[in-house]
Amino acid sequence: MSVAKLIIMTETNKNILSEHARAEIDHWVSRYPADQKQSAVLAACREVQHENNGYLTPQLMDVIAEYLEMPAIAVYEVAAFYSMLETKPVGRHSISVCTNISCMLCGSDDIVKHIEKKLNIKTGESTTDDRYYLKEEEECLAACCGAPMMMVDHVYYENLTPEKVDEILDGLDS
Repeated sequence: MSVAKLIIMTETNKNILSEHARAEIDHWVSRYPADQKQSAVLAACREVQHENNGYLTPQLMDVIAEYLEMPAIAVYEVAAFYSMLETKPVGRHSISVCTNISCMLCGSDDIVKHIEKKLNIKTGESTTDDRYYLKEEEECLAACCGAPMMMVDHVYYENLTPEKVDEILDGLDS
């Protein structure tokens, strides 16, 4: 990156990122060549989202861009592309039900309907208490042998039945 395009991280913006987030981002940056800091953008977005109640704000994405010395639009593009990143407030527990062919053939549509009825929400919505968020359609979570399956807060649950879903959701912390 040329000196003219180098972005200096301001102290104000640097303090927006927690010490832990900076350490986590730096860990990922260290895994790439020195001139490829932007390669850590996905890890940076995941960590910052985690610390911000599950979603990224424009201000946070701008700070990530500054920290990684990359254009802000590139961070926005990453956040818009990857389904594990959210750009609006969502419920504390993120639920993704795989609806790809293997899961669909094994009953994922019924699992989605069961969750919607149990939580009184539709896909893409959070419960009124902001405890649960049922993500929009999830194309594939790569666990076809355990279909139907879902992911809750990045933990996989396979061979689902409505009863098993109830047990999982009821067992989550408040």
